[in-house]
Amino acid sequence: MRTLWGGRFTKETDALVQAFNASLPFDCRLWKQDIRGSIAHADMLTKNGIITEADGKAIKEGLEKIAADLESGALRFDESGAYEDIHSFIEGILTERIGEAGKRLHTGRSRNDQVALDMKLYIRDELEDTERRITALLEELLRMMEQHTETIMPGFTHLQKAQPTTLAHHMGAYFEMFLRDRDRMRDCRKRLNQSPLGAGAFAGTTYPLDREETARALSFDAPTRNSMDSVSDRDYLIEYLSALSLTQMHLSRLSEEIIIWNTDEYRFVEIDDSYSTGSSIMPQKKNPDIAELIRGKTGRVYGHLMGLLTTMKALPLAYNKDMQEDKEGAFDAIDTVNNSLCLMEGMLHAMKFRTDRMEKSAGGGFTNATDAADYLVGKGVPFRDAHGIIGQLVLHCISEQKALEELSLSELQRFCPKFEADVYDALSMGACVDRRNTIGAPGTKAMKQEIAACKRLLERNEI
Repeated sequence: MRTLWGGRFTKETDALVQAFNASLPFDCRLWKQDIRGSIAHADMLTKNGIITEADGKAIKEGLEKIAADLESGALRFDESGAYEDIHSFIEGILTERIGEAGKRLHTGRSRNDQVALDMKLYIRDELEDTERRITALLEELLRMMEQHTETIMPGFTHLQKAQPTTLAHHMGAYFEMFLRDRDRMRDCRKRLNQSPLGAGAFAGTTYPLDREETARALSFDAPTRNSMDSVSDRDYLIEYLSALSLTQMHLSRLSEEIIIWNTDEYRFVEIDDSYSTGSSIMPQKKNPDIAELIRGKTGRVYGHLMGLLTTMKALPLAYNKDMQEDKEGAFDAIDTVNNSLCLMEGMLHAMKFRTDRMEKSAGGGFTNATDAADYLVGKGVPFRDAHGIIGQLVLHCISEQKALEELSLSELQRFCPKFEADVYDALSMGACVDRRNTIGAPGTKAMKQEIAACKRLLERNEI
């Protein structure tokens, strides 16, 4: 194995140890960030006279050629185990190609600050990608909200019908969840955006490095302030995994509702064939597998967050090899959430809503009972008394197998003389919803104001 540290050793590393220690099979995805950071480091070394201009030029051109060859496939990652990690691979290939100059690239740098830099650059890129995918999902949710301001459906608490609402109002709740998720991605980027390059192993270096220059070159806000913290910090990654876990949890909640709505008992939605699968034995089946997989994969995202928290919980300063365990789980969590976001957006866009079923369902389960109580309050009955009266009416309706609006006026007046003929207007599903126009409510006026506000946020790219 070609390592960056062999001088002090007199024996070859055991083959099993080599395999256990190596990270190239998974940290190879950091190659773009590693090359970008190395070019910034080489430019700074050249500018500050630490290496010659000729060596700096050769290093930069060599790294750019390696990047081009990896991009095109002309150069592939070594699968023989000859290289320990992405850093030794790139430096090894560079030295093979340009000779002695390649050996000067690592001047004033440690793998500790190098890998910290690579991960920060990678996570910063992924944060932006996740944010874009969340924004795309927000746009799809907003489209649904605009389309369904008058689509009546039952609202639930405890999975029991509670009050009528609209599909726009229901999906607007998920809009708020994913809007917070996008905000968290942006907050995480703010705290991440300090450059560890130049921190060395943990105590800086004697070379006159210009850390502010490399920070600017790599679009960081500033260099990190403490070199020991620079190489041992994984807070930004834990924060990102935490934000990803919340995003996946919201995706899981929405998936669960889609799964329920897709059942024959509800039939609120029809999932498009392109987002469904069938059964190997039951020919009639059309399964919501994508929604189920999004729901199921939530556990693995949580697991990667807990895994990294556990890895970091008792690590002394500064760098420890345990931190190599930050990558595989993080990469898998990032891929899982980003793929889930894309799949959810596509599934929602292709999904058909059975608005007739939704409205019919809203009419069952006495979802207008609260409005009946509010009607009596409007006639001067104290709310607590009105609540009791309507509760007695519901019991009567259950025994008579009727809905509240199906009772005659004389039946209603036996329970309370305050009922008048206008009660039937108050008990209609449309009226129950449309009278609710406080901020955040499902009434048409309130929802149109909310949709306009959400649209402005997305157009301005604001939170």
